[in-house]
Amino acid sequence: MWDYLYHLSYWDWLAFGSLLLIFEVFGVGGYLLWTGLAAAIVGALLYLFPGLPWELQFLLFGCLSILTAVLWWQRQRAANKASDQPGLNQRGSELHGRQFVLHEAIVDGRGKIKAGDSLWLVSGDDLPAGSQVKVIGQEGVLLHVEPA
Repeated sequence: MWDYLYHLSYWDWLAFGSLLLIFEVFGVGGYLLWTGLAAAIVGALLYLFPGLPWELQFLLFGCLSILTAVLWWQRQRAANKASDQPGLNQRGSELHGRQFVLHEAIVDGRGKIKAGDSLWLVSGDDLPAGSQVKVIGQEGVLLHVEPA
């Protein structure tokens, strides 16, 4: 075992990095990506400087693994800023506060409005078709309305 550690080559590090990247493909969630990259970097450094002792190789591997993971974590954290379009991909959120004409009368608390080219199911007080209503809330695909 010790003899193997004293004679590590860059191929060993590249193979280890490749193995970690292969495991990453099977869905670990990003954890092995950065350790695999660190192993590949150590392999490249060992190719450039073949006399690196094994202790330094493992120290570099540990430091590079932590460094790459922290840098990625910071990048991901910076990328998760609040959106300038908070209603994006939330159908119906753009309808809040707007007024519409009832397409179908609200009977027993249920009716329909036409918003753009879509019909939306609405709930509210019973009203005849053609009445003006204002959207005041949403619960899934059901819009809550009140008379305008």
